[in-house]
Amino acid sequence: MEYQKLGASDVTVSRITFGSWAAGGWMWGGTEQNDAVGAIRASYELGVTSIDTAPIYGQGLSEQIVGEAIKTLPRDKVQVLTKFGMRWDDTKGDFGFKSKNNDGQDIDVYKYAGRDSIMRECEDSLRRLGTDYIDLYQQHWPDVTTGIDETMEAVQRLIEQGKVRAAGVSNYSVPQMAEAEKTIHLASNQVPFSMVKRGIEQDVVPFAQQQGLGILVYSPLQLGLLTGKIKPGQHFGDGDLRNGNPLFTADNVQKVNAFLNKLRPMAESKSATLAQLVIRWTLAQPGITVALVGARNPEQAVQNAKAIDVQLAAEEVDYISKQLAGVQVA
Repeated sequence: MEYQKLGASDVTVSRITFGSWAAGGWMWGGTEQNDAVGAIRASYELGVTSIDTAPIYGQGLSEQIVGEAIKTLPRDKVQVLTKFGMRWDDTKGDFGFKSKNNDGQDIDVYKYAGRDSIMRECEDSLRRLGTDYIDLYQQHWPDVTTGIDETMEAVQRLIEQGKVRAAGVSNYSVPQMAEAEKTIHLASNQVPFSMVKRGIEQDVVPFAQQQGLGILVYSPLQLGLLTGKIKPGQHFGDGDLRNGNPLFTADNVQKVNAFLNKLRPMAESKSATLAQLVIRWTLAQPGITVALVGARNPEQAVQNAKAIDVQLAAEEVDYISKQLAGVQVA
């Protein structure tokens, strides 16, 4: 495994980090807790020491699963990355969206990052995770109803109390990062990035490089689209966020699969899967510190972790990028 420090913090993370959104079941069509715990532990055995979670994932379930998984692991060898600022149990802040919980009940999700709310959220997360500190505490989404200074002052207070080691943000723009940096030293920004979703290369990545911040990218496999396993016209059940997602139209899936087929000989020559090749290419992109990759069972987790063993020469990265340039998804 490869490891990298996040910004100027003293938190070092594994470049492949376990993303536990799917493990919480929410928006992924349910979960099997034993499989998820096993997946985290299997990842750890292969050097994936960092686990990213959030209270909103399964409305606490994902954090509980992470807490169960790390119970038998040495705490100082594991980095727990969680978040705050998405409330399903309160109506303050900026209304985000309507959703359903794992029981199929309607919930309203609000983006809220007021001082008192953060303090309460931190205590709830620590309890669910079964730990007394969080390695990286990230604001999940910007909250337009609360000043960034108030939010970051609260996180700074948690750092002073020893409950948080480093501050991060997620889905922040360049102006928002710059505003946050006036109050606190950010370690990282967690943002979406994949072969077919590369918007952060325009401004977020250059700013992070200039400021020395880590970039954690989520959905590098684009919800499975870049694994080569999705078929045109494939059906996704109710509660699965891919159901109705425009990226998963038959036409887009066909275009992406045609591109992936061009990479298949390279993957086979390295005894790698297409997904492993995609993860490795992602980590080779300038400014990308970490790829967050989810798994719902130990087998998937092992495959993800082994992506780090795939060696890509500079000309191979270039070849993939050139083939990718011809892929236009709507």
